Amino acid sequence: MDQSSRYVDLSLREEELIAGNKHILCAYHLKPKSGTGFLEAAAHFAAESSTGTNVEVSTTDDFTKGVDALVYLANEETEEVRVAFPLELFDRNITDGRMMMVSFLTLTIGNNQGMGDIEYAKMYDFYVPRAAISLFDGPSMGIADLWRVLGRPVEDGGYIAGTIVKPKLGLRPEPFAEAAYQFWLGGDFIKNDEPQGNQVFSPMRQTIPLVRDAMRRAMDETGEAKLFSANITADSHDEMLARGEFILETFGPDANKVAFLVDGYVGGPGMITTARRWFPNQFLHFHRAGHGAITSPNSKRGYTAYVLAKMSRLQGASGIHVGTMGYGKMEGERDDRAIAYIIERDEYEGPAYTQHWYGMKPTAPIVSGGMNALRLPGLFNNLGHANIINTAGGGAYGHIDGPASGALSLRQAHECWEAGADPVEWALTHREFARAFESFPYDADVIYPGWREKLGQGLS
Repeated sequence: MDQSSRYVDLSLREEELIAGNKHILCAYHLKPKSGTGFLEAAAHFAAESSTGTNVEVSTTDDFTKGVDALVYLANEETEEVRVAFPLELFDRNITDGRMMMVSFLTLTIGNNQGMGDIEYAKMYDFYVPRAAISLFDGPSMGIADLWRVLGRPVEDGGYIAGTIVKPKLGLRPEPFAEAAYQFWLGGDFIKNDEPQGNQVFSPMRQTIPLVRDAMRRAMDETGEAKLFSANITADSHDEMLARGEFILETFGPDANKVAFLVDGYVGGPGMITTARRWFPNQFLHFHRAGHGAITSPNSKRGYTAYVLAKMSRLQGASGIHVGTMGYGKMEGERDDRAIAYIIERDEYEGPAYTQHWYGMKPTAPIVSGGMNALRLPGLFNNLGHANIINTAGGGAYGHIDGPASGALSLRQAHECWEAGADPVEWALTHREFARAFESFPYDADVIYPGWREKLGQGLS
């Protein structure tokens, strides 16, 4: 059934929709199945995403038609479709009238992903008007709060050298805490890897007190504050809150040094919002475990990593993993820096829309996945700054001299970039960074050809 007469209005102007402050706009790449016209498919897509279905129904009235989602741009050559969703369509809390991310996803990436006449449709950007921005929680804490704990300036406080305890599974409580202690002797921030929680061989009630003790010992030895991001992800909200409360009670006066990691993709928006509201004084660490199933460039459905990052800021994430922009082991390209820019700036021109955040707190970029000291200078050059959290697992625990030296090599890589120095020349006077060349020789050969002759063999 061709519904283009109702769900398409190509006379609508995007600038007028934005000025009206009454619509959320979404941009998709869409391809219909063979035998279905492009505009017909786009119209059905908008209908299924809002007030319609595949047939006329007797319960539709004039008001219903007034809140239709409307296709306002359709370009078959570029496979681009843009849809305007009236704000009235989105579900609101009965407790406080706020908007919810589950409703946004249900409408914009819901049944339309399984429609029989759509080959694929993938959201690559969306625009949220000021009226809706004010109805989302946004972050309560940010990277500035971590800089404050670390004793740094709260503006441009710089690189936070972090890691993920490796191996990700298999350590009992004592070895786990010792691994944390060793890294903290040189670095700032440790996160649980996403599968780590309350395994039978490492119960949380045994592991967390030992980690807290390791943090105290490392702070006493270095004279520096340390940070720990604890995984509280669980199927049950009650379980998640119980984990969080136990961790805060255990850390006691050091609770300000604790972040909470939540797997926001597999756990869903409800987990993020619950953590944001129940623990507003903790840095909320949004982990993207599983997101590549739909955000991968190889996937034609779902939404992009850029969209996921944008959603995370609305939900209240203090930080979210943004990939490595092609500098680590995960999928990504240098232009992925847009994923960091949209969450850290108050205004950014994205692939389809310029988004204003109207003072909503920023979400910090967290760079993780195959990073080590040798890859950092290039990453910083590409990003244009170093105001990030970097969690280098193998890049710390794979260092030839151990995790403390691995942590120092990360810091020295940042100092090298900040000084505008040549990395190989820098290595001549910075041992831990130099030893990273020997620790990761494949990367060294690719990134810094000729390093062996310049550094010689005197560093072993």
